[in-house]
Amino acid sequence: MAYVAVDADDHLEEGPEDLKFKSFLGADASTDQRTQSGASNLDRGYLTDHTTRKSPSGFWTVEYYQPYFDVDTSTVLKRCYTTLLPTSPSYLTILTPSADLYGPFWIPTTLVLALFLSSSLAASISSYLSAPGAAYEYDFGLLSLAATIVYIYTFAVPVLLWLALRYFGVGEWSVAEAIGVWGYSLFVWIPVSILCVIPVSILRWVLVGIAFCLSGYFLVANVYPILAMADAKATRLLIIVVGILHAALALVFKVSFFSYYVVHDIGPGADPVRRFL
Repeated sequence: MAYVAVDADDHLEEGPEDLKFKSFLGADASTDQRTQSGASNLDRGYLTDHTTRKSPSGFWTVEYYQPYFDVDTSTVLKRCYTTLLPTSPSYLTILTPSADLYGPFWIPTTLVLALFLSSSLAASISSYLSAPGAAYEYDFGLLSLAATIVYIYTFAVPVLLWLALRYFGVGEWSVAEAIGVWGYSLFVWIPVSILCVIPVSILRWVLVGIAFCLSGYFLVANVYPILAMADAKATRLLIIVVGILHAALALVFKVSFFSYYVVHDIGPGADPVRRFL
């Protein structure tokens, strides 16, 4: 056994202050030890990784709108048919946890095509049944009319309502949520426009009434709670404006696209395709 002589001047009592430890495992190992529990929690969804989140981009960039289109097809379809079920428990929360603009874009676009194709098909069928030998020319002006009406109603109306709510101090509702409510409320008009090809006047009125009630109830149920947040009680009267605009939309659809029926010629030069309310 060997002994080492130690002088009293080595200040052993001060050794712990000068003592240093060095890790020979490397920086990666120490980083893994520190983040092992945190990484597992991130994987389980208990924590949110704020360090990897990018700063919000300007509204003029594509990155700004990308999160609103990050939605799968099953979610969009579920939100579509939920608008037809007023008794569904998720009827008032179909846009949770986040609103999307994918459905509110393709639903009115599909509706524009459905309105033009169904009205053109109904007009051609009525023309053939009224005068089998007469030639029929499609009115492509209906396509531009449908696009103008649908897109203004889908995007301009909710944006104006959102601006009005911001003016009255209601900031809990985003413009994406407003457009989402209006966009998904139009879904019921797609099957209705297809069924209105049937040349039965009373049936078309019934179908338009059903679509008006379902879409209108969806709008009122989702918009009125937001209006009720405003301090000014007069703000709640905006729901009347929403109802009037919705009724006007239904009437325009019925008059412009669902009013063809079969008649017989009653004189020379009579139009074989007539419209009525």
